[in-house]
Amino acid sequence: MYTISDLQKLVEQELEKQQFVVEPKGLYEPIEYVMAMGGKRIRPTLCLSACYLFNDDIKKAMKPGISLEIFHNFTLLHDDIMDNADVRRNQPTVHKKWDENTGILSGDAMLIKAYQYAAEIDGQHLKKVLDLFSQTAIEVCEGQQYDMEFETRHDVKVDDYLTMIRLKTAVLLAASLKTGAIIGGASDKDADLLYEFGENIGLAFQLQDDFLDVYGNIETFGKAIGGDIVANKKTFLLLNALQLASGSLHKELLTWINAVDFNAHEKIEAVRKIYNSLKVDELAKEKMNFYFEKAIASLNEVKGRESMKEELREFAVKLIQRSR
Repeated sequence: MYTISDLQKLVEQELEKQQFVVEPKGLYEPIEYVMAMGGKRIRPTLCLSACYLFNDDIKKAMKPGISLEIFHNFTLLHDDIMDNADVRRNQPTVHKKWDENTGILSGDAMLIKAYQYAAEIDGQHLKKVLDLFSQTAIEVCEGQQYDMEFETRHDVKVDDYLTMIRLKTAVLLAASLKTGAIIGGASDKDADLLYEFGENIGLAFQLQDDFLDVYGNIETFGKAIGGDIVANKKTFLLLNALQLASGSLHKELLTWINAVDFNAHEKIEAVRKIYNSLKVDELAKEKMNFYFEKAIASLNEVKGRESMKEELREFAVKLIQRSR
């Protein structure tokens, strides 16, 4: 019997076997560099988990699972270029270690590599898997476009934000599960239920990320607290605050948003105080729990191996209970 921890180890072992560097090395070395940066390998692990719900032969889901990890890292590589980020997982980003042109081209090659890995399955499931992969890939791009547009738009609503994070984050988790289910021989209903599970866990996860950026512990969250506030990032918390605030409170919030010269610590504390007075932290928790409960309800309906269903329940709990 496999656990999620077992499957994560198998994914890591498989990735270590992959030979990403061939000629020309200038194209492929950045790919190996990105893939060696680490991470929790959540997407391929979910793919294998979903396959194992219905089938003992998880090996046939390994290459499609790896394809999802390659695609995920491709999006991070290009995101770093668009954000002009210096560091990813405590290491220089590709466009800083090499240059921007290399980052763009190596990222393009990663996307193609992802398709090659996704296609390494039997013909019976090939079209379904590739169609799902393509749909997910374009949705992630749509989510990134919305995210970029939101930086300058002044009419973004909470529902717009939820649409954006569904596309940018949640659909890839959902597709990882559905891909494994398809390969494992699940019924269409069970495959769709696992997609819903992944989609809703992805939404809860991103809302938890927003929450922790304001209320988390720096030691356990893994990055500085308050970065979203400093950057005026349109999160669930900020958008709700803008909608709920009135009078002097609304004016104070806009003052901080529009401030050019400010003390970061002072801004974080002031905006957090506004959030507390409006109880948007409670709204965020309620929304997280709403999506979490929807996710678990979908998982409970799946007719698959009970031991792995329990593993996925525990995984979901851990994912959204990261040191509140």
